[in-house]
Amino acid sequence: MNLPANLKYTKEHEWIRVEGNVAYIGITDHAQKELGDIVYVDIDTLDKEVAQNEIFGTVEAVKTVSDLYSPVSGTVVEINDKLDGSPETVNSDPYGDGWMIKMNLSNPAEIDALLTAESYGELIGA
Repeated sequence: MNLPANLKYTKEHEWIRVEGNVAYIGITDHAQKELGDIVYVDIDTLDKEVAQNEIFGTVEAVKTVSDLYSPVSGTVVEINDKLDGSPETVNSDPYGDGWMIKMNLSNPAEIDALLTAESYGELIGA
């Protein structure tokens, strides 16, 4: 199982990479494998303030639709435009080109409560 140590994780299977006051957020390798082939990503929170654990969008796979939960509070400043034409990027590169949103953090201290790669791995039995 691919669990980069430089990321933080949530129990809802999102990951977050923080660069200064900006965070990149996506779903974990485990989540995309459980969902199967991603066919559509719907995110309508651009330029909106999203609270920690609030839904910021949905991801649709062949058999199901799943909500996406924000690991932290902040303002969504960018949606990955690569997902419009090729949502399968989430399956092939969930921690790279498959990121979903970029947000400006409003409370960086929330990051401290997120899971490490090791603790997330224990949660999913990796």
